Amino acid sequence: MICSICPRKCNVDRQESNGFCGVGNNLKISRAALHFYEEPCISGKSGSGTVFFSGCNLRCVYCQNKTIAEGYGKEITIDRLVEIFFELKEKGANNINLVTPDHFAPKIIYVLKKAKEKGLNLPIVYNTSGYCDENIIKLLDGLVDIYLTDFKYFNCETAERYSSAYDYPQVAKKALKSMVNLVGKPTFLKNGIMKRGVIVRHLCLPNCANETKNILDYLYSEYKDDIIISIMNQFTPISLEKYPELNRKITEEEYQNIVDYANLIGINNAYIQEGDTAKESFIPSFFELEGV
Repeated sequence: MICSICPRKCNVDRQESNGFCGVGNNLKISRAALHFYEEPCISGKSGSGTVFFSGCNLRCVYCQNKTIAEGYGKEITIDRLVEIFFELKEKGANNINLVTPDHFAPKIIYVLKKAKEKGLNLPIVYNTSGYCDENIIKLLDGLVDIYLTDFKYFNCETAERYSSAYDYPQVAKKALKSMVNLVGKPTFLKNGIMKRGVIVRHLCLPNCANETKNILDYLYSEYKDDIIISIMNQFTPISLEKYPELNRKITEEEYQNIVDYANLIGINNAYIQEGDTAKESFIPSFFELEGV
């Protein structure tokens, strides 16, 4: 089958070879475990039942999960993924968190239907780069409860330079609109864990403050408090000698300036990060294939 699942439309037969995403047709994951470093309403105290899928349809030069983005992992069956969901539930997971799932979306739809038929009743988190087809998002209606999506770039040139995706801003806007239309305003359980809604993450990059402010302007003018915005300072430079403008962490002053700007334009429904979050130790180890 010729693949046109994601905005790349690479038209590769993934039963015969890998697509632009770096993986073939079979489900492939690298880790399935409780994760405690998502937003507080996702991880809580018990952790988020996180499944990291192998492959990615972006080429971010600063990728912290490069190992799995390039395809490292283990192929599994649909039935095994259903089992993993229930194993994570048994461990006390607040939710099932699907990380970078877009290039497996049709199979994930089938998996979620099967898991729900077997009694899975945890919220499903669709954790995406934002570079996803709006029509695929619509097919997830009734299956996904929470969208945890990135909004990386406002300018096409920036998106092309750092992720080889010139159309990222347009794609992300359409996808986000579909997400909000499907799940509506954020709702929470009594313990503060998110039940339904959209969280939009933006990772602040060095020397890109104006781009960040444009994104915050867009998100707030378009959605007000119908979404939660997560403003992240955890950018970790890894082997970025070819991109000297990115080859450092953002400073406390830069980040505070962005937070102050968010307050100035009226954003209240947001997460910010404090302390030294830009550490490689926050990046999970994938080589052990935990939980797979």
